[in-house]
Amino acid sequence: MKTDMGVIATNHREITLYYNAETQKGMQTLAYLQSSSKKVQDIDLSKTKVTGTQWTEIAKRLGKSIKTLINTQHPNFKKEYGSSQDLKSDEDWLKILVNNPAVVTQPILLHHNKAVQIDTPSEALVFLKDDESSKL
Repeated sequence: MKTDMGVIATNHREITLYYNAETQKGMQTLAYLQSSSKKVQDIDLSKTKVTGTQWTEIAKRLGKSIKTLINTQHPNFKKEYGSSQDLKSDEDWLKILVNNPAVVTQPILLHHNKAVQIDTPSEALVFLKDDESSKL
């Protein structure tokens, strides 16, 4: 398996947003991005299946473990796993993401070589401003 190049292609002209259209935070973040002139590739986790390999790459780009991408307080997680967070391996956490993406903690934005989890939708503006200022 090649590790020098990821499976998720990104470039400086496009922002990729992984979000859940069933959440207010996801929809607001998408709206901020779509209000810009930058091309946005939006991946709605409620409709599009993200593979385990893609989730692994996203976590790696974020510099985080798979487990930290999961909201263990989400009703879907609690219904399936209770309050237990004692899953044995990263593979177990990865299966949760692949099979139940609604438990993703927040939208994830990928741009060129950057990746960030969006806590508040307005955080996406930083990526848009950086792009505009680089044109000057």
